[in-house]
Amino acid sequence: MKTQVKALVVGGGAVGTSIAYHLAKAGWDDVMLLERDELTSGSTWHAAGLLPLFNMSYATTHIHKYSVDFYKTLEEETGLNAGFAVVGNLRMAQTDARMDEYMLYASTAETCGVAYEWLTPEQIKERWPLIETSDLKGAIYHTEDGYINPADVTQAMAKGARQRGVMIERKWQADAFHWNGAAWEVTCIKMVEKGGNLVPSDEQIVITAEHVVTASGNHAQTTAKKLGIKIPAIPVEHQFIVMDKDQALVDYRANGGREHPVIREADAQSYVREERGGWILGVYEKNAPACFEYGVPDSFRADLFPLDLERIEEQYMAMIHRIPSCEESGLKDDFNGPICYTPDGNPLVGPAPGLRNMWLAEGFSFGITAAGGTGYYLAQLMVEGEAEIDMASLDPKRYSSNWMTTEFAARKNEEAYDHVYILHHPDEERPAARPLRTVPAYDRQKARGAQFGFVNGWERPNYYGPVGAPDTFDHDARSFRRGGWWQHAVDEAKAIREGVGLIDATAFTKHVIKGPGATAFLDWFTCNKLPKVGRINLTYALTDHGTTRTEYTIVRLKEHEYYCVSAGAWTEYDADYLRKAAEDMAPEFGYIEIQDVTTQWGVFAIAGPKSRDVLLEVIKDADPATALSNKRFPWLSARQIELGMCPVNAIRVAYTGELGWELHHPIEMQNYLFDLLEKAGEKHGMKLVGARAQNWLRQEKSYRAFGNELGRDATPLEADLPRFVDLDKEFRGKAKLVETGVRVKCCTLLIDGPEDADPWGREVLYTEDGTRVGRLTSGGYSVAFGKSIGMGYVKPELAVEGTKLQVKMLDRLWEATVTCDSPYDPKNETIRKDG
Repeated sequence: MKTQVKALVVGGGAVGTSIAYHLAKAGWDDVMLLERDELTSGSTWHAAGLLPLFNMSYATTHIHKYSVDFYKTLEEETGLNAGFAVVGNLRMAQTDARMDEYMLYASTAETCGVAYEWLTPEQIKERWPLIETSDLKGAIYHTEDGYINPADVTQAMAKGARQRGVMIERKWQADAFHWNGAAWEVTCIKMVEKGGNLVPSDEQIVITAEHVVTASGNHAQTTAKKLGIKIPAIPVEHQFIVMDKDQALVDYRANGGREHPVIREADAQSYVREERGGWILGVYEKNAPACFEYGVPDSFRADLFPLDLERIEEQYMAMIHRIPSCEESGLKDDFNGPICYTPDGNPLVGPAPGLRNMWLAEGFSFGITAAGGTGYYLAQLMVEGEAEIDMASLDPKRYSSNWMTTEFAARKNEEAYDHVYILHHPDEERPAARPLRTVPAYDRQKARGAQFGFVNGWERPNYYGPVGAPDTFDHDARSFRRGGWWQHAVDEAKAIREGVGLIDATAFTKHVIKGPGATAFLDWFTCNKLPKVGRINLTYALTDHGTTRTEYTIVRLKEHEYYCVSAGAWTEYDADYLRKAAEDMAPEFGYIEIQDVTTQWGVFAIAGPKSRDVLLEVIKDADPATALSNKRFPWLSARQIELGMCPVNAIRVAYTGELGWELHHPIEMQNYLFDLLEKAGEKHGMKLVGARAQNWLRQEKSYRAFGNELGRDATPLEADLPRFVDLDKEFRGKAKLVETGVRVKCCTLLIDGPEDADPWGREVLYTEDGTRVGRLTSGGYSVAFGKSIGMGYVKPELAVEGTKLQVKMLDRLWEATVTCDSPYDPKNETIRKDG
């Protein structure tokens, strides 16, 4: 058995096997896979093997589509039939809202090249007469997917991996991991059978690997402990039952009837597919418990839990309603096994936090569907440094170890399970494990009608609804169109454009970077010029491929001390990249100190034509009348000021594009400052404003947002931000940035859309002749122009003011026109207003 390899993959399920296969296919010829038991002995063996293309995530849709396409090629390559039944996937709707959901999804699917068709209830009945359709609104039908045998596809990938030189070792457990500064030393123990259990033997070896990938499935919590990190992947019990023959189905097929597609009824939280003349029913019911919260017992192998039929009675009765002929079918077999989940239902794929060359592929609730694509894109990350799609939405560091706990993960994973088939509104907010991280002013905001969103554990106001509204108000306000919150956001946006608004931006990520090497390091780490002392600049940290890794507002406090502000949702994601880069470059640049001060500083953003008037009511200064003037406090500068008794690090910048300031204050003084500003703002009509209105306003200014327009699949030049790139200096990723050129280009569009809906930033873009040319990355409503607005990427020649395009919304094409950059106040006269 070899003891030195390029890459060691830990876990022999479908995901781990795919990763090993794709690493070898990508050119690494020294790859080993370890499995503590037998291949497929984890969740893979009892998976139902469904391959749904349906997914609201751009990245995950790409992953699922790759898997479906890839699995169809395995038999030709390996000679093994993976058992892929391409029967299609029929996703039915009982309500108009569900059809709205499918229409939003369909536009996203088009951006990824996923085919679909619409079926009426009559068309469903005509094709599959056993299905009861009288209460349906319609369905979306994928013809390209279906179901597969999980064990067969895993074995086929394993054979393909072996053919490419991968070493697969069974009955070996990775027991300890040690980074020696250059590689991982992995202590591996031989596992043996004893009394029906799998137990460690006295035989052990140490394998040295340059890279390690963990794909440990249900054992993720054990893996986390061995690595000294947190992984919010915890299994939840999932049940499905296999029924005896349905005579009506047998007769239907005998008479030439086509095999039913996988039948998904989201409104009944279940899926059904044919199985040898009978049916399989799988459910995503309420109250399914998390399990193995602190690790899988050694005695648990390819085992199952007792079936809990009472828990799925409602879904069983719904199946009988949908397929009446199955009512007389008996129960043939049942499965209740662990399937790993994460708090948002998406897997954890990418570099492990704080560790070098350690890669995670954990938390797969749809592991068979995602296995092929995960192997492909993770191999790109490892071999080439980046994938062709932005994988940030799946990055393990989206859940910070500073606040994520086992209890949080378990409760949120249970919620993710029972939310599989809910209506996935784009404005969805899930209630479990909340509130968790709250700012001091949380209770004040709530008392004033704040409806909160979840951002990196923080509670952040999305908008302010009716004061005293019941807890159900926000849920009832959601829609795939203009929900009940829409008018509140309109009023808030107008308040900032016409008067003054106050936004809680405390969730911003904040780092202090200082030391003798800080200036040289940041000059290399970011692509724009560094600001002078007392000034600020917007800049980007790039990947080695020249794409956008992080957006920073940098405030230069001293010659070698900087205050860096980045997106609130990405604290650990940003911190990990920043620290690793600083460690790498310290020998060249000298000592660099990095402090995460996110929780030390609260932030209020005050903006609007009357924002200066409000601050002048409370500022303490020798000459208060001129304290906030352009001469003493110019645009894009920072100053320490005093508001009442609160010391404030004020930054003259506004993400809304109006006159305004960010007020960074000691977090313990937040309530004092909130009360002070609220009282001062009364006579000026100041309104509390949430994130949704702010999102609309920043699009009127064409301000790009990280995770939307900015990401690891586009460069700042493709984001059309050349003014923030200094090509006269050397910086990380510069060579690739220049070499890449401009493949696509970001632009802003004004949209003549439906009267009751706006784009969400997931929609496909077409030319007037029907050619698909791009996609939206943001969307919303413009109070300045009285119509829908969006931002997105198209071919460079189309990103020209006046270009006529079409955007797909609610299964229709609507006219959209490329507008100038910053269509609201393009000369920045408002934001520079003197006083």
